[in-house]
Amino acid sequence: MAQVTKANGRVPFIAGNWKMNLDHLQSIAFVQKLAWSLKDARLDFDGVEVAVFPPFTDLRSVQTLVAADKLPVKYGAQDVSAHDAGAFTGEISGAFLKALDCEYVIIGHSERRTLHMEDDALVAAKVKAALKYDVTPVICVGETAEDLAEHGPSAVPVAQLTAALEGVGAGADIVVAYEPVWAIGSGQAATPEQAEQVAAALRAVVAESIGADAAAATRILYGGSVKSGNIAGFMRQPNVDGALVGGASLDVAEFSSISRFQSHVGT
Repeated sequence: MAQVTKANGRVPFIAGNWKMNLDHLQSIAFVQKLAWSLKDARLDFDGVEVAVFPPFTDLRSVQTLVAADKLPVKYGAQDVSAHDAGAFTGEISGAFLKALDCEYVIIGHSERRTLHMEDDALVAAKVKAALKYDVTPVICVGETAEDLAEHGPSAVPVAQLTAALEGVGAGADIVVAYEPVWAIGSGQAATPEQAEQVAAALRAVVAESIGADAAAATRILYGGSVKSGNIAGFMRQPNVDGALVGGASLDVAEFSSISRFQSHVGT
């Protein structure tokens, strides 16, 4: 199998955001099938990290399954509250996620920014809340088609990430996901070259904000109409370290194929 080597030991990261899909019973069946599929494919889990991001109601079931069967699948949450506890109906504290052994949490997804009016200040507060409980934030940034036309590539994602990292300590453990809003769910992904251009600019932001060592270690993902047919092109780029997958992550066979991107690299 062709190998993709990333600088400074960055392990490729394939993350599946289920959004509001699959109940807790369906999540158990899905994760079992995914683990079997990856095992049958003899995926080198030292060479790629695979994670799922279920709805909150599924997390305990996924945790129990992964722990009991020692499955090589990571998991995270789709959001976190900026608050530790209190009168915040419907919100989920970072402490709760840590108690469920969540390693990751998605913060600042375009759907949260658009549908729930989350601004840069709230995203920054959530990043700090996740880090407080040693849950790694997957910080989402991206521009709309209108942003792209008005400001050009990189400008809006760079501004969003700069704001998200305001006040974050040097060397913080983060993941960054570049998701051009115009590509999400459209079937029209960015080109690998477009993704690389933005990813390089975002890595520069990480270096300036929390240090060169953190920038070298931080994984930058691409998200937006990712599928098995285009993942290899993204993974060939030096600054793209994985993918945040939406709709395709709900199909076990397709998500497994994306996770096995190394088998597509030479094609």
